[in-house]
Amino acid sequence: MSGYFVTLEGGEGAGKSSILQSLEIKLKSLGYDVLTTREPGGIEIAEKIRKIILDPAHTAMDGRTEALLYAAARRQHLVEKVLPALEKDKIVLCDRFVDSSLAYQGFARGLGMDDVFAINQFAIQDCMPDLTLFFDIEPKKGLERIATNKDRERNRLDLEDIQFHEQVYEAYKKLKARFPERIQVINADQPFEQVEEDTINQTVSHLENRA
Repeated sequence: MSGYFVTLEGGEGAGKSSILQSLEIKLKSLGYDVLTTREPGGIEIAEKIRKIILDPAHTAMDGRTEALLYAAARRQHLVEKVLPALEKDKIVLCDRFVDSSLAYQGFARGLGMDDVFAINQFAIQDCMPDLTLFFDIEPKKGLERIATNKDRERNRLDLEDIQFHEQVYEAYKKLKARFPERIQVINADQPFEQVEEDTINQTVSHLENRA
């Protein structure tokens, strides 16, 4: 496989989805063949699973059910969209991937990061990102951002209390320590233009230095 797989991670309101668009435009201007996508979703089947997972009405959903649905959506998205793009030497930019499941379901839901990783290893086999950008912002500030963003999709995770989001944040810190070479931190508590610049510089640097 000759492409390059870049994932963007972070808690609610970190701004990664907005930055993704700027990153795509910049990389294309530099001559890279880029595909952008998201999780859960990206393709028809996974988008249908996304609606089930994130529907605010589904408050009765069990944590293990949630983890399994994410893994199922991830598998279909991977084989149908991500892997074919990587095989064509594309740069794939994905809004969330396996680290989200480890943080949200594995740690914040208390299912165990190793157990959730095992589920996802079955789904993704050996396809891990080449680079993961963690958009670092304190949960309280991130939630304040989305509270004032009328255009943002409201979902079931927005119903969780601040303690849940703090657990997600702590989980990402643990993942950074676990995968120090793959996961790079972007200070998301800055003006948009600075976050945008830092993200582009970090990504381009990795692309230029890749073997």
